[in-house]
Amino acid sequence: MFKGFKEFLMRGNVIDLAVAVVIGAAFNTVVQKVVDSLFTPLIGAIFKADSLDTALVVGLPGGGALSFGAVIGAALNFVIIAAVVYFVFVLPMNTLRERSAKKGEPEATLAETEQELLVEIRDLLKAQAQSGGAPR
Repeated sequence: MFKGFKEFLMRGNVIDLAVAVVIGAAFNTVVQKVVDSLFTPLIGAIFKADSLDTALVVGLPGGGALSFGAVIGAALNFVIIAAVVYFVFVLPMNTLRERSAKKGEPEATLAETEQELLVEIRDLLKAQAQSGGAPR
């Protein structure tokens, strides 16, 4: 039972997931500061409120209130966070990955050449075995 648990914990994908969670938590702080420091004040200035939570509030006859600003603010925060993540982190990483893949193209050609050579060697060995000749 413990052996299986140890194997589960030592799998590469479990460790990768743990690292991703830790990095994600640290990354969340950076993204949240960008949104809170840059975008939220701009949105507040546009709607003339300290935050969207206090903007576009509609009172109800029974004493409650509908906070359309809070819903709009949450949606805007999501879009802004997604844009920051994409343009600051994902797009540059994809660009780097593409550049490294372009540099790696000769290796792919080399791998295909090695495979072709191995196929030729196999075929030659089969032909020698069928003709009864020993390899030199």
